[in-house]
Amino acid sequence: MRSLLDGCTPWPEEFVDRYWWAGHWRGDTLDSLLRGWALQYGPRTALVQDGDRITYANLHRRVDRMAAGFRLRGLRPRQRVVVQLPNVPEFVITVFALMRVGAVPVLCPVSHRAPEVSRLVRVAEAVGYVGPSTYQGFDHTAMAADIAAEGPFLRRVFTLDAPGGPSPYGGLATDPSGCHYFPLGSVEAPPGPALAQSAGQVAFLLLSGGGTAEAARLVPRTHNDYAYQARAAAALVSLTESDVYLAALPAAYNFAFGCPGILGTLSVGGTVVLVEHPEPAECLAAIERERVTLTSVEPDAVERWLDVHATVRADVSSLRLVQVGGAPLPRATAERIGPAWGCRLQQVFGMAEGLLTLTRPADPDETVLTTQGRPLSPDDEIRIVDVDGNDVPDGECGELLARGPYTVRGYYRAPDDTARSFTADGYFRTGGLARRSPDGNLVVTGRPRSSDALLDEEAAGP
Repeated sequence: MRSLLDGCTPWPEEFVDRYWWAGHWRGDTLDSLLRGWALQYGPRTALVQDGDRITYANLHRRVDRMAAGFRLRGLRPRQRVVVQLPNVPEFVITVFALMRVGAVPVLCPVSHRAPEVSRLVRVAEAVGYVGPSTYQGFDHTAMAADIAAEGPFLRRVFTLDAPGGPSPYGGLATDPSGCHYFPLGSVEAPPGPALAQSAGQVAFLLLSGGGTAEAARLVPRTHNDYAYQARAAAALVSLTESDVYLAALPAAYNFAFGCPGILGTLSVGGTVVLVEHPEPAECLAAIERERVTLTSVEPDAVERWLDVHATVRADVSSLRLVQVGGAPLPRATAERIGPAWGCRLQQVFGMAEGLLTLTRPADPDETVLTTQGRPLSPDDEIRIVDVDGNDVPDGECGELLARGPYTVRGYYRAPDDTARSFTADGYFRTGGLARRSPDGNLVVTGRPRSSDALLDEEAAGP
């Protein structure tokens, strides 16, 4: 796949042919899919935050104009741009606008600080940064200015709102290092011709959850593989245009972005409700107000939601499915969800590198309560091996390995990490300990070393 960025490991041609032949990969870029969704679902509500409601048609127009503004300000295809925004509509608009330019967003949680962001800029050689001017008392503009002064890469900083008070660069549009600063709201221009792009190229870079945040690896996700993941996950949970998805976990992570998450919901004409924190009161109020039908949470959060709901008694009768992943879900907590909320539980295990296993909505209760289900794709290949790399019998515990149409073959610009984390024949070593139950479901018994932020409790926060 010659269209991948330099520093990425391609799928071997035999697997490329297999995934195309199976219909998993269809040659659609995420940008082209948004154009189609805007035509099909134009007047329907795509995004909601508090009182702000954005239709599909308006979302497409805003993406188009922001993309033209990014081009006008010098962004070019294949350049990398760190996106560090909270769960606000501008996150979705910015990511799609960058992809429409052909640039590659590097999705970064808003909780990360200078050590992590500086490393991302260096590894990705990011020329741009998009973030809030300040957020929860932290000055992101000043951080970006410091990073720009450190090295030759970062030269454009786009802030969600104009910085208030004295700026770190003396109130100038350009600082002494040559970095240019722009309020994100001013980044728009009349749209130009659509850019021809390949669906085999990298759409964006996710952060792996392995190790410390400072050492997190960059995971290159292509348009082909991620469009398939979001579409397949949406089909698995029977998403329709009547569904309303609550993005309570950080949108920069795989779980909230595409499992089916934001992209899967948009792909069927549903509505995405964005909240900036997974706090129980805020989320329960949003579920009642917007008649949310589906959401994704981690175990600690769902337990807090259950406890608070017993007191506040918000109307959550619209919920039909709650996805839980990120850590082992205690059975006692799992058993509370159905009786308290009148909905189904879905256990999920996944990571930024690709593999998703999920229980099915029609599975027996015991399966849903005690396993992490089965792989998303019929072409997911799973091995459970011992320390010598030999397959273990069903029922025995070993390391979970996987390869498939949405599981990457290596990290971005990290050959040593790739050699350690991927086998010679392309299996990803998840680092997770698992066993296969008699009915074919997976029970993950240990935390993976390379889980994405859906599995990263530190990033998800309390």
